Amino acid sequence: MIIRPKDTAKLFGIFIMCFCAVLICTIFLNSNIDMARIKDQITDPEAIFIYDLTVSSGNVTSAVSGGALVLTTVVMLLFYIKHYIDTHKSELGILKALGYPNRKIARSFWVFGLPVLTGTAFGFGGAFALMPAFYRTMRNDGVLPDTPLHFNPILILYLVVIPALAFSVLAVLYSYLKLKRTALELIRGSNKTKPLKTKPLKTKPNGTQITKIPFLRELKRSTVKSRFSLVFFIWFAAFCYAASVVMSFSITVLGGSDMMAVLMMFIGVLLAVTTLFLAVTTVIKGNTKTIAMLRVFGYSDRECTGAMLSGYRPITYAGFAIGSAYQHGLMRMMMSLFYDNEILGLPDYSFDWQVCFIVFVSFVALYEIFMWIYSEKIKRIPLKEVMMEE
Repeated sequence: MIIRPKDTAKLFGIFIMCFCAVLICTIFLNSNIDMARIKDQITDPEAIFIYDLTVSSGNVTSAVSGGALVLTTVVMLLFYIKHYIDTHKSELGILKALGYPNRKIARSFWVFGLPVLTGTAFGFGGAFALMPAFYRTMRNDGVLPDTPLHFNPILILYLVVIPALAFSVLAVLYSYLKLKRTALELIRGSNKTKPLKTKPLKTKPNGTQITKIPFLRELKRSTVKSRFSLVFFIWFAAFCYAASVVMSFSITVLGGSDMMAVLMMFIGVLLAVTTLFLAVTTVIKGNTKTIAMLRVFGYSDRECTGAMLSGYRPITYAGFAIGSAYQHGLMRMMMSLFYDNEILGLPDYSFDWQVCFIVFVSFVALYEIFMWIYSEKIKRIPLKEVMMEE
């Protein structure tokens, strides 16, 4: 086997994404399947309304949350495959030079589907561990009859087996496309990239050229532009934190269960921390030599940190703003489609600026803690070891 299962040990982010997606989807879809078994017992008009509302909101929550996490997992999987190929070009080039065809090498990338399998399996198991409490909290109003918890094996097929197979096939196909280079190109580590277009320098009215952008500022811009996938991950971390945590407060205000609010908050914080950790770690590792050279030329640790990390701050704040707007739009849509406030006696939903500000302050604190931790890590990068690398 060319690619070994232990080579996927670093794909912890994919495991977390799959775990959260399947955890949410299993809870709501299993509940909907079990509720279908008691549908004939419901005759009261109010109970029928509550039943339709619960099923519809469960389907929407599963589709929105699961769909967003699946798309993010796809981006993350493709990023890791590309990163693996870029960091193992020489070995892969030697294999091609020895006569291994692209399809045989690409077939070994099926192991990148293992984090999907383990993540979905743990998410499925975690959902069943939480479901007894979830069933109790969702039925404590007495409107709907008690719903016995059943194990529905069809969900294993759709939420565990099929996703694992689909992501394994995607990994093989994508790696096959990325390996369509000559053995010499891979061994030398050359890439066919388009040169960056630089804007011509502007001139003053007297004909003299305006001074170029300072070096550190230009380095900060190029660091951010070098990998779009990392920009997406950092943006997504802020987006998840805002959307999930702010929504958890909205759920409690509108009469939702405390368990659901805590679950949403836990998932949002977990996704944000995991994605930030993976993205910032990759930024530091990918620019280790650049940081070392900056230190050789006398730049301070603070200047090195600013050049590598501070360019992502506007992206995180934009992600938080979009995540807040997204959760507000989603809640408004669900309230208008599935909820009748006059029947249920719920308050009118409006955006809570105070809650959003509190959540924003907590996110800024979390983000700045990450930046401080990695700024300290930059200070401890061994200069001699970096300079001796090939």
